Amino acid sequence: MRLENPFTPGFGSVPPYLAGRKGLLEDMHRAFERGKGDPNLSTIIIGPRGTGKTALLSRIAQDASASGWVTASVSAVPGMLDDVLERACESAEELLDNSEHLRLKGVTFGQSVGLEFDRAQRLQGNWRSKMNAVLKQLDRYETGLLITVDEVQADLDEMIQLASVYQHFVQEGRRVALLMAGLPSNVSSLISSKYVSFLRRARQRHLGRIADVEVASAFRKTVLGAGGEIDDGGLDLAVSSIDGFPYMMQLVGYWTWEESASSSIGLVDVERGVRMATRDFQDGVLAATYRELSKGDLRFLAAMLPEDESALADIAARMGVASNYASKYKERLLESGVIGDCGHNTFRFDLPGFRSYLQGRMDETEE
Repeated sequence: MRLENPFTPGFGSVPPYLAGRKGLLEDMHRAFERGKGDPNLSTIIIGPRGTGKTALLSRIAQDASASGWVTASVSAVPGMLDDVLERACESAEELLDNSEHLRLKGVTFGQSVGLEFDRAQRLQGNWRSKMNAVLKQLDRYETGLLITVDEVQADLDEMIQLASVYQHFVQEGRRVALLMAGLPSNVSSLISSKYVSFLRRARQRHLGRIADVEVASAFRKTVLGAGGEIDDGGLDLAVSSIDGFPYMMQLVGYWTWEESASSSIGLVDVERGVRMATRDFQDGVLAATYRELSKGDLRFLAAMLPEDESALADIAARMGVASNYASKYKERLLESGVIGDCGHNTFRFDLPGFRSYLQGRMDETEE
């Protein structure tokens, strides 16, 4: 009987072992235990595609539930406020008061979304008032509400409204937490808004590369935990191919497991798995990143191709522009996680595989 594949490259799936995120998870766990006043209850997770933001949100929501918090997990899309209310009510259903006072009967959908209570007078007011009704009842049980928002969008009016109302909830002493995640450029635009300036005081956690030793440990534990085994040569190749990127770790693990004829994984299995994983990573991450780059961004990156690490002055010279002009593209690309700072004003490609992907795209253009 074939063993079940333990790797989870699916969107938002929580892997059995989250490599390199121990400190963040411990901070959030303490925040849920301490409750009101802990600065980590207002946190923004920032990272490029493939750094595991969605999986991390899901894991933190699981931990919050285990600590007795009600959770409402949504994505930043039109209708998200209604979704927050619905998810909060579903999660809190067993905790809401069943006495002659307010009691939740259900949720209606559409523009009139709101709570229906089994008393003659229906709850009145805007979204803030309706959420307050839920928070008040949760407070009677000394229970908090965690709202998680994935893929934040600064141009979504409901995103601004949620952030603004959350500020009032905190000021009123409600047991509430807000955890958001998004791409660096989207988060930067959001916190720059004059309407939610308080978000600049939220904890910002930037997701970067994971150390090879942690990748190796998590990879091996995942394989062993599912009843398999992997030799040292195969593990070394897997780790070097993953290059510290959480999504790539799940892809390499998933396809290696699928390509292996048995539960014993060797070097050849990993080689086949890496080929399949690289294809998926290019289609799912690198291509999307490439499409979002401006012509100026691409010129800057093309000027980095000749060297593993390039000084800003050399990049500017290859572009035929002044260093201060090239700097604006440098900042954008650093923020998006495409390049990394090596110190002494030198830079390298930081997104795994993107250098060779870009070279390939440029070669296609020249043909």
